[in-house]
Amino acid sequence: MGVLDVEVFDEDGVKKRLGDIMGGKWTVLYVYPKDNTPGCTREASEFTELLGEFKKLGFQVIGVSKDSVQSHRRFKEKHGLKVRLLSDPDAELIKALGAWGKKKRYGREYEGVIRSTFIFNPEGEVVWKKLNVRAKGHASRVLEVAKGLVG
Repeated sequence: MGVLDVEVFDEDGVKKRLGDIMGGKWTVLYVYPKDNTPGCTREASEFTELLGEFKKLGFQVIGVSKDSVQSHRRFKEKHGLKVRLLSDPDAELIKALGAWGKKKRYGREYEGVIRSTFIFNPEGEVVWKKLNVRAKGHASRVLEVAKGLVG
């Protein structure tokens, strides 16, 4: 089973294949650890600010985390976010993308979501990926990559 066949919940709480959600469009898919945390809020806000630029290039921007559809809804309302957010409660998609692994915090190791970004072409192939990214300024770096891909 490929990444495009993994099912996640869309914003309406409907379970859908990633490929159907992407719908044959250039897609920036960013994986983030948790709604309403400082880094994740910054990243989502930066992608929201640049959404118009991405759209001009023909890209859609989608975020995915393990948080529930309801959590995503509150997160978007609270911060005025415009990006689509998918719920992957069992981290099936996150693991399929390779954005899950060992992390360290305060000296202890644990398994968790690794902040990562993937760009899919309209055929659904990953044409660019970056694992373990820093939230601040990341969206504008991704925009530059996107510009280079569609030139």
